[in-house]
Amino acid sequence: MLDFHLLKALHTAAGPRTLDVRLTLAPGELLAISGPSGAGKTTLLRLLAGLDRPDGGFLTADGQPWYRQQPRHWLPPQQRPLGFVFQDYALFPNMTVRENLAFATAGRADDKILIDKLLEELELTELAQRRPAVLSGGQQQRVALARALAARPRLLLLDEPLAALDLPTRLRLQQVLAEVHKQFSLTTILISHDPAEIARLADRVLELDLGQVRRLGPPVAPAAPATVPGRVLAVLAAGRLRVQLPGGAEVEVPAPPGRECAVGQKLALTVGVGPG
Repeated sequence: MLDFHLLKALHTAAGPRTLDVRLTLAPGELLAISGPSGAGKTTLLRLLAGLDRPDGGFLTADGQPWYRQQPRHWLPPQQRPLGFVFQDYALFPNMTVRENLAFATAGRADDKILIDKLLEELELTELAQRRPAVLSGGQQQRVALARALAARPRLLLLDEPLAALDLPTRLRLQQVLAEVHKQFSLTTILISHDPAEIARLADRVLELDLGQVRRLGPPVAPAAPATVPGRVLAVLAAGRLRVQLPGGAEVEVPAPPGRECAVGQKLALTVGVGPG
């Protein structure tokens, strides 16, 4: 169980604010954190990881104190059993995939068994001897996740790890993340701006704004997208199409990938309802 009340001064576009979050997470829970830029999402993860020091409060994990304001106590990050996956992956460029994972195991006796298992589970076995520079974004993300798991964390912290990926890769890795979370019995905290991703993965969502908790509860499923027919009026530059909708309205949309489109062709357009 993770139990904390953390406070930290924030410098936001709206002026000085204080991050103030009190929360208890059950073992095996996956919590999503959402909110606008400057809300304190990444700051909260860094406080949990020990990369920043709180201004007040407490933090305990499975009854072990990681931070207490009084009496003063602070456990350094290298002593906290957690994994942290950054948005930019933060892989060691001079190491192969296997070497990146081996670094995280800290030379334990059974590290080869665990590394082989992680390489297999995350479909990285064929890439084990490659360096990050020759990997795709989705492959680098899987390496970053595998490296975090190689440290045998009790707590996994994910700072928008899938935000920079294309939709098919993001959906595939969401499935991988859900499976890994369950298989390794993790408690996971995920920062995400994607309501569909949050609804798919999270048990609860914490919504922050300027350091304050605005909502804590179950994810709200996004509205289902609707499909409407359209007719191509013009093929534009840069893979764009001008399409006429029922009723005569015209919209500009990206051309379907891998398809040749011509004027007069009929298309099915997916229309979703975004936030707000």
